[in-house]
Amino acid sequence: MKKTIKGYGTLYFSPNFPSKNFASAKRFFALIGIGANLGNRKRTFDKLFFLLRSSRAVCAVKTSPILLNPDFSNAANPPYLNAVIALKTLLAPNALLKRLHEIERRFGRTRPYKDAPRTLDLDIIFFETKKFYNKDLSIPHPEWHKRASVVIPMLYLQGRR
Repeated sequence: MKKTIKGYGTLYFSPNFPSKNFASAKRFFALIGIGANLGNRKRTFDKLFFLLRSSRAVCAVKTSPILLNPDFSNAANPPYLNAVIALKTLLAPNALLKRLHEIERRFGRTRPYKDAPRTLDLDIIFFETKKFYNKDLSIPHPEWHKRASVVIPMLYLQGRR
């Protein structure tokens, strides 16, 4: 099923996006933004979902629908698929970031230049209710509230659409 959101893109609904609420005894809550504009993006998202459901350190507890939207930083790039995933984790923020970068590399992510097209992009949007800033990580994610690729899926995750 799909739903067009005028001026922002198209939402896609699949068996894993959105997912139901899963229970987890892991300690910390984090909201992760996911995106991809290279390769078989829907397949990548499904593989990521199953990886995060079977991981010992992190567990996907809920996902949003997938938003197809243009690359706003460079219109010449392929469009993105974006979604958000609510996680429970045992990892502290820097350790979670390191794990997310490992997952990106596993899915073929390279960083040849800023805003380069990517097979998978994983961003920590929120971690608990914490504010956290260092040279590698800012929580909440800077300007998350200005990104339709985060806000629209997040509204669905929260049941507001």
